[in-house]
Amino acid sequence: MVTATQEAQVEEIVADDNRSVIRSITRAQATQIVLVLLGMMVLFTIINPDAFLSVFNFRSIIVNASIFIVLGVGVTFVIITAGIDLSIGSVLVFASVMSALVMESLGTEGWAIAAVGAVVAVLAGALWGFINGFLVAKANVPAFIVTLGTMGMALGISQVITGGIDLYNVPEVLVDTVGFGDIVWQIPTLAVIALVIVVLGGILLHKTKFGLYTYALGSNMEACRRIGIRVDKQLIWVYIVSGVCAGIGGYLSLALYQQTTIAGNSLTNLAVIAGVVIGGTSLFGGVGTIFGTVIGLLIPVTLRQGFVISGVQAFWQEVVVGIFLIGAVYIDGVRRARARRSSGKKPKPMAIGGLTIGSTRKEGNSE
Repeated sequence: MVTATQEAQVEEIVADDNRSVIRSITRAQATQIVLVLLGMMVLFTIINPDAFLSVFNFRSIIVNASIFIVLGVGVTFVIITAGIDLSIGSVLVFASVMSALVMESLGTEGWAIAAVGAVVAVLAGALWGFINGFLVAKANVPAFIVTLGTMGMALGISQVITGGIDLYNVPEVLVDTVGFGDIVWQIPTLAVIALVIVVLGGILLHKTKFGLYTYALGSNMEACRRIGIRVDKQLIWVYIVSGVCAGIGGYLSLALYQQTTIAGNSLTNLAVIAGVVIGGTSLFGGVGTIFGTVIGLLIPVTLRQGFVISGVQAFWQEVVVGIFLIGAVYIDGVRRARARRSSGKKPKPMAIGGLTIGSTRKEGNSE
């Protein structure tokens, strides 16, 4: 049980190490990212106003971003702890395969079947999240290595189960209502589901002790251990959150594409991580917001849509997003260095995905 004193100590950890300065900078960065997104929209509007300002175009942007945003909510929690989850794309595939198989075996028709499929997808994602969290927290394997391994495992198992062939038996009610349905007017059901996940993720991260401890782990994991926080348990649950979001993403993918997408998510992890980082979540841990993640993930989708209507090859989107990602990480590092110099503190080693930059990592992250 967490005491009031212990909670106060956690808040001190989060506020320590000049984090308040960094967070104020991050809020400014979030504003800048919003301005970048608005600037892109203005540019594409000038280039082709009829196409870009159409209801169809904005609906396409929202639908295409929805699944990425759901995944991004989970990844935000992981990266705030200075971890990484490279497995989300493969977990999405695994969850969709398991969900499709179960629904097919039950008859593929009706809301009851679709509901069972949703539960299976979430549980499948949670299972991989638990595996990731357990190996990171208990086996002390760096998150980068763990999730790189489970990325291959989840995809490989999916291919073994299906023979590498996509499954197509998806309930029509799921496709018609979730995949292509609208709540009101032209507001897609997918977007509403993504919004619900964003709101729940925002509350969990910004309004609960779970969120506070998530920030604390990214700020100073060893200090959390010293004051009695169950770091291992917190880490496991953080990765479960990411896995659950990937499971939900897999289910939404089934609804949208009317099939599993075994070969279609090889770069999903990189796209989502890039969007989360562009949105202001620091790879060095301790800093990030759900709002920033949403904006960061809207940027690559808007870019792609804008390039298409402008007659530019959509492949250039990857180039521009890569530039954004490198720039975001570089600027984050520079700002942190300046913040520490202004406070008179020496630079300290920083960890990304469990791999320490700047010094030799202690074995097992132990005291």
